Amino acid sequence: MEIKKLGQKERQDTRFLYEEIFSEDSESFTDYYYTEKTRDNQIYAIEEDGRIRSMLHLNPYRLWVNKSRKDADYIVAVATQKEYRRKGYMAALLKRSLKDMYKDGKAFTFLMPASESIYQPFDFRTVYQQERRFYREEDEKLPGVVITDASKADCRELAEFANRELSKRYQVFAVRDEAYYQRLIREFESEGGRLKIFRRDGEIADCRGHYPEQEEGKPKIMVRIIDVRRMLMSLSLRSLAGLCFCVTDPLIEENNRCIVITGTEFSGVMLMDGKAENSEGTISVAALASFVFGAKTAEDVCMEDGVVMTERLKSELKKVIPLSGIYLNEAV
Repeated sequence: MEIKKLGQKERQDTRFLYEEIFSEDSESFTDYYYTEKTRDNQIYAIEEDGRIRSMLHLNPYRLWVNKSRKDADYIVAVATQKEYRRKGYMAALLKRSLKDMYKDGKAFTFLMPASESIYQPFDFRTVYQQERRFYREEDEKLPGVVITDASKADCRELAEFANRELSKRYQVFAVRDEAYYQRLIREFESEGGRLKIFRRDGEIADCRGHYPEQEEGKPKIMVRIIDVRRMLMSLSLRSLAGLCFCVTDPLIEENNRCIVITGTEFSGVMLMDGKAENSEGTISVAALASFVFGAKTAEDVCMEDGVVMTERLKSELKKVIPLSGIYLNEAV
């Protein structure tokens, strides 16, 4: 089985597979995706019988993670042609892309699962449900608010507004810039929608999407830690802490290590390599993701398979501030 990283022109060769598997997407949205997103993404593919039969896309984002900027990949369009399933293609693509992301220095990756059970065996864990707020006609009656369609001329102002407001409320979100909003406007337009700007006294107060048929539901977001050390270095502490534990990762060998965390509320997390004989417990990389992103407490994590902790370790972990303020609402 050979896995290929496709060049920019080759990426268009996957469109037939996208259209076949994601048939619910309109032609205009698929046009948008294969014009805009394949410009700078990576696509891993497996060929058989002279044609691409399985693929996985990595769409790059610059994220705000606990007051610093980090590059991360959003895994999308994971697909295998029906006749070629149950051959291990998806597993192979995931494992290869995870290892490549580690080599590229990424701390974690994220995706929106068709089913959580598909990705749990690869140590992805659900940490967030998307909060989608849409424009509605009754919004026009809001006192003192003027609502208009966003244009290219608004994009810089939108980015400045969004980054300022999101940083007040969240620890993890996609950093906005002009290009982000220019692309988002085209994404809405591809589905017959618009991005709406809400202004009060001439200043942006909000922005919301509008589709002819509003989408319902709250899609889930799963994360997978790529580099344990880089991930832990992103955290802050409530007070003086000192803890030592071992991490297990069945897919990324470099993450299997014993780690010492020290630091204070002023210094943040400081890491050193530890010795197994000094370890106060073992935490799987999946359980660690649930803890780091605030989906589970230390006590909850102890209930997972492969996790063992002393009472002292559980107590010290309470001094770690999880990244529970998450806002990852991107569709692709």
